[in-house]
Amino acid sequence: MAGCSGGSEEQAAPPVKAAEEAEIKSAADSSNAFAFDLYAALQAQEDAKGKNIFVSPYSVHTALAMTFAGARGNTEAEMKKVLHLGENDMKLHSGIGGLTQEFNEAGKKDFKLGVANALWGAKNRKFLAEFLELNRQCYGAGFQTIDFTNVLAAVATINSWVEKQTQDKIKDLLTKDDIQPDTALVLTNAIYFKGQWKEEFKKDATRDAKFFAAGGKEVAIKMMNRTGKYGYSEDAKVQVVELPYKGDRLSMVVILPVAKDGLAEVEKGLTQKALDAWLGSLRVEEVELGLPRFTMTERYQMGNVLVGMGMPDAFDEMKADFKGMTGQPDLFIYKVIHKAFVDVNEEGTEAAAATAVVMLPKSMPMINRFYADHPFIFLIRDKKTGTVLFLGRLSTPVVQ
Repeated sequence: MAGCSGGSEEQAAPPVKAAEEAEIKSAADSSNAFAFDLYAALQAQEDAKGKNIFVSPYSVHTALAMTFAGARGNTEAEMKKVLHLGENDMKLHSGIGGLTQEFNEAGKKDFKLGVANALWGAKNRKFLAEFLELNRQCYGAGFQTIDFTNVLAAVATINSWVEKQTQDKIKDLLTKDDIQPDTALVLTNAIYFKGQWKEEFKKDATRDAKFFAAGGKEVAIKMMNRTGKYGYSEDAKVQVVELPYKGDRLSMVVILPVAKDGLAEVEKGLTQKALDAWLGSLRVEEVELGLPRFTMTERYQMGNVLVGMGMPDAFDEMKADFKGMTGQPDLFIYKVIHKAFVDVNEEGTEAAAATAVVMLPKSMPMINRFYADHPFIFLIRDKKTGTVLFLGRLSTPVVQ
């Protein structure tokens, strides 16, 4: 298993042997392609109009890649397409695991960044050693048996692990309705980030302001203000600014439509290619920056979204084929639950997310003015690998 390495079976330990650079690059590209597909699918949901969106596409992608390791037949083919995975299974798992190592190593320095994976298997079920070993070696995912017949205890155990991995920012990822007594396997991924701006906003420069939210509604907000040098670009449709975090490894990119009601039009063209073009056109310039102080927590049941993206068999009790997990095609994905949190303030940003895949048996002039007083897209990315760790939109700020 080139690029994968051992980890403790007692707890999720990150891989210790680096994957090849090309494998990591391929994994980042796959994760990002999935990220923009996922965002498009979320914003296209009937109940999403005018609402905030915030996810860690990287977290969802990683949890599904762990699940994909046990997929076979048409289920495997559909998941491979949706996740934008390459042909060499071992290299793709090695690359995604390598990203985990990259982020955990980077998170020991100028900012906090931690990624953890875990497998929770029913104590009365047998799983193939090959499946468990691949997840242990490539994802650092420890395997722990759990008694799902005691639903409340099982939920509490998994939620406690998630809380610990996300510094208590993601609470109650699972509810008692997400677990059944005959649940066979739960795969979890958790990511936590806390970074200081390279140049902080001064609190005494934060002002009361109005945010022209979706539908023309005006919302009172706290607008952080700062004038300084930032990567900046603009065209007829958008202004783009990049705010680096301390250490210059991670940054927040804010994509602000020029028109106050222009978010939907910008979202139509939101792709990796578009992001690359915007990032490629950034030039360090003096920017008069206004950015809302905001926080949000979003929870998603991803099943219908993922089915719509092209992987229905995985959720179909009759068609799902995960015999790479148990040796028999006797499991299907019951739910994919994702919860994400972000807090943007004068000092920096704190963000966390967790994903659980639950499986059941079948049955202007010199100074550019960037004033984000209307809906915008934002993302937190790793500049070294290009991976989009978090992605969202602020449509209607929550009044604090």
